[in-house]
Amino acid sequence: MVDKSAREILRSKYKVEHGKKFKLSDYDPADTAGLSLTKKEAKKALKKRVKRLCELQELLYANDNRTLIVALQGMDTSGKDGTIKHVTSGVNPQGIFVASFKQPGPVELAHDYLWRIHVAVPPKGKIGIFNRSHYEEVLVTKIHSEVLEKQRLPEEVMKDKNFWKYRYEDICNFEAYLHRQGYGFVKIFLNISKEEQRLRLLSRLDRTDKQWKFSPSDPKERKFWEQYQDAYQEAIEMTATSEAPWFIVPADNKWFARLVVVELMIAELEKFEMVAPKPNPEILTSLNLLKVELGGDPDHKALMKEKKARKIAKLKEIEKKIKEEKQNIKNQ
Repeated sequence: MVDKSAREILRSKYKVEHGKKFKLSDYDPADTAGLSLTKKEAKKALKKRVKRLCELQELLYANDNRTLIVALQGMDTSGKDGTIKHVTSGVNPQGIFVASFKQPGPVELAHDYLWRIHVAVPPKGKIGIFNRSHYEEVLVTKIHSEVLEKQRLPEEVMKDKNFWKYRYEDICNFEAYLHRQGYGFVKIFLNISKEEQRLRLLSRLDRTDKQWKFSPSDPKERKFWEQYQDAYQEAIEMTATSEAPWFIVPADNKWFARLVVVELMIAELEKFEMVAPKPNPEILTSLNLLKVELGGDPDHKALMKEKKARKIAKLKEIEKKIKEEKQNIKNQ
């Protein structure tokens, strides 16, 4: 099974905080960090860690002052949908917000390129998962110029030699701003090999229950494999920060990718150091009385103390009203 020391490795092994020395080619898509689990063992390990994620999600929801954003990026068939499905299985749906970013429509194109991302940022107390994210704006738009042209940017902006540099800066500033508002970031690149993608595409074609996932654009996009690798290299290199690091998660083995992702989410939530919030003071002083009303056995000493406290509070309220009445009479 996955012990504590192995979990610590999963949390740190694939982390990129500073992009200066980052090379995507240094990361093996088939790596499993020395773990060798059967399908049954991996499923059991994931279930156990999802249980921990559920506990943290409840605390996040109860405290209602922090938010976790998980940005999932990856080539076609890298397992984004499956990862979301398995990692959030059992988590209260009320505490999860999933947004999928495809090609922007007319309303989105009428605004700046980060507008639709900011609109989709979840409220405090929730886990937000971006299935593709704001990074599409420095990936797809870089490979397919026609997508960028639809944004109707001024000519001087399009021709600026620092165009992409400014976009990376904008994204970093956007993430830094959210971080200062209590948002935690886990940015994940599901790193799949070209050969594994080929096999998964063939599987989609052969299995009738998977054919709906297949798109005619999939083989076409595959032709841009090297360009996408270069685009990911630069995007990660330019936007990896200590506040919003990247994680290059090996994705050739789905079971392993899911274990890493759930571990990264748990690690970020644990940084919040959350504890169960205390009930309202009025509720705390009334717990025994409520217990009696519900037919439970009260703590008699505490019950007498509560009754005495209520009487004192009532007397103080009466005294306050008398003082107010006297003051009103004086003022007349």
